[in-house]
Amino acid sequence: MTEVVAIGGGHGLSASLRAALPWASRLTAVVSTADDGGSTGRLRRELSVPGLGDLRRCVSALADPATPWAQALERRFERGSLAGHKAGNLVLLSLLDVLDDLQAACDELARAARVDLDRARVVPVTAEPVVLCARRVDGRRIDGQVAVADTEGIDEVWVEPDAVASPLALDAIAAADLVVLGPGSLYTSVLAAAVVGDVRSALAERRGTLVYVGNLRPDHRETLGYDQAAHVAALRRHRICPDVVLHSPGGLDLGALDLPVHECDLAGPDGLVHDPDRLGAALRSLS
Repeated sequence: MTEVVAIGGGHGLSASLRAALPWASRLTAVVSTADDGGSTGRLRRELSVPGLGDLRRCVSALADPATPWAQALERRFERGSLAGHKAGNLVLLSLLDVLDDLQAACDELARAARVDLDRARVVPVTAEPVVLCARRVDGRRIDGQVAVADTEGIDEVWVEPDAVASPLALDAIAAADLVVLGPGSLYTSVLAAAVVGDVRSALAERRGTLVYVGNLRPDHRETLGYDQAAHVAALRRHRICPDVVLHSPGGLDLGALDLPVHECDLAGPDGLVHDPDRLGAALRSLS
């Protein structure tokens, strides 16, 4: 029996979910709701809802491939007034409107996609609409996930308002044998979820192993010039201390790390994204 929690957002979190789903006895995705780009950003500006895009993407990652849901949720409208919107965002928005509960909406969408909720669950880190904020090393403040992603020299990130973290997320972290941070954008995906409410306290008090999965390539701006050691240093500045780094040779340089490193080839055929089978095997060996 291995209980796994994966924390973050975006494509990186989806990779971790696909990697752990085949062998985890229970898998919980703790997902950022601070996204404000693309279709999600339009819905947030027009309707003042939490970011839905990363939640949708995680349900897609866990969906039964025998159903059309995984493809349907990721389908982007190309014409008319809906152009640019992901179909899954609109379905999730409709469920939120009907149920008036973001967790219930995620669960209902997952049931439709034949996700076994006894084994895997998508948990919004908070149900509140939050804004990701950052402070650069020169003291300048940046507001909004898209703007933060396009900023160099970040020293600290946080969310406003100071939201309450989901009790489901905190309980899952406490019970987990393995907690996974990354891969993905450090500030706008991983930390956008990990700095919410009492998540940091739950991570500090965890009983399971906390692994940071290193990226295969640098982000275009937010962590430009970072090696793996700089990523870990940023996590520590936010009072998050991994037990081990999972590193793929040929990806980012390691740098001067002072914690255990587990090295193995994690890259897919194109070398740009993590291979789910390789990542899954590596994570399982650490659980």
